[in-house]
Amino acid sequence: MDAGRLRLFLKRGGILAYPTESCYGLGCDPRNRRAVQRVLALKRRSASKGLILIASRLRQLRPYLATLTLTETNRLRALWPGPNTWLVPAARDCPVWLRGRHDSIAVRVTAHKGAARLCELAGMALVSTSANLSGGKSAKTAAECRRLFGHRVIVIPGRIGARRRPSTIRDLASGTVIRK
Repeated sequence: MDAGRLRLFLKRGGILAYPTESCYGLGCDPRNRRAVQRVLALKRRSASKGLILIASRLRQLRPYLATLTLTETNRLRALWPGPNTWLVPAARDCPVWLRGRHDSIAVRVTAHKGAARLCELAGMALVSTSANLSGGKSAKTAAECRRLFGHRVIVIPGRIGARRRPSTIRDLASGTVIRK
């Protein structure tokens, strides 16, 4: 899919399934409330949990983040790109449908070349939640995504990364690891 068609698809509320560092992810335009609600419905996931955004570079995440200090920015960049998701204070206008019941938002600059290229083509950060039913096993292949979600998503074929576990989640303020 070329950049123009991808952007139009996302703007219209389309949902993608695409390979990431450890599994396939489901994604959409994070500013499109209807698309995010469709992702949550497909997964049967509670909106209160919030979602992860991935990007190819920090600049794509800035609209969702509160102002960061130089120390905080350096802490993020030290582990990016990579399978490290950070909980970062959300911007005042960060949509509630992304952060759920939290004052922070989960963000990652991905090291997966295909996922990063997708963000580049889209010209934005993307929602990135594991392609599964909430609590279930994450899809590892395009075929599994098609079986789980059928024609409700566009599946981007490709290989997932070598990582066996989901991304590590860290709190930016404390540096605490929330999930290994």
